[in-house]
Amino acid sequence: MGAPKKFRKTYEKPSFMWEKQRIDEEHKLKERFGLRNLKEVWIAASELRRIRRNVREVLSGKADAAVGKDIIARLAKYNIVASTAALDDLLVINIDSILNRRLQSIVTNKGLAKTARQARQLITHGFIAVDGKRVTAPGYMVAAGDEEKIAYYKPIDLTTAVVAPAAPATEKAEEAKEETAVAQ
Repeated sequence: MGAPKKFRKTYEKPSFMWEKQRIDEEHKLKERFGLRNLKEVWIAASELRRIRRNVREVLSGKADAAVGKDIIARLAKYNIVASTAALDDLLVINIDSILNRRLQSIVTNKGLAKTARQARQLITHGFIAVDGKRVTAPGYMVAAGDEEKIAYYKPIDLTTAVVAPAAPATEKAEEAKEETAVAQ
């Protein structure tokens, strides 16, 4: 089993790494949701596989019906499915429904950031809070009740763009310009 403090991977890599169609789809997801790398797509895909596997076990009779109710309750908590959903409805869930519940996606959808990448930056730099508590993980899964409680932790103005002033020219840079002008 290993040591209790030893961290383990919570995702599975694709079995065939160099499949062009899968790679293209993953890159589209990465760009659309502003993810850092494909590992975040694989984490969501692994969670989706776990959900589907557990639902299939309940439907086949290997697991109790209480397990199915727990799965529905957990997914309803994150507003992925309705609380009145049946187990068959859980097999239709796709990866988009899981990625839409990440804090990064919700900050973008609420308009607190202009792009998904800016939302990621604001979250990691500590500008976003959920229920008054600063959250610095873009992959934080937001519960349905906490969605309205997302706000800025620190005041920030995104309307004005700050342009860095040009660096002052040094004497060596001016001499290099003069030498190139003389050489021509």
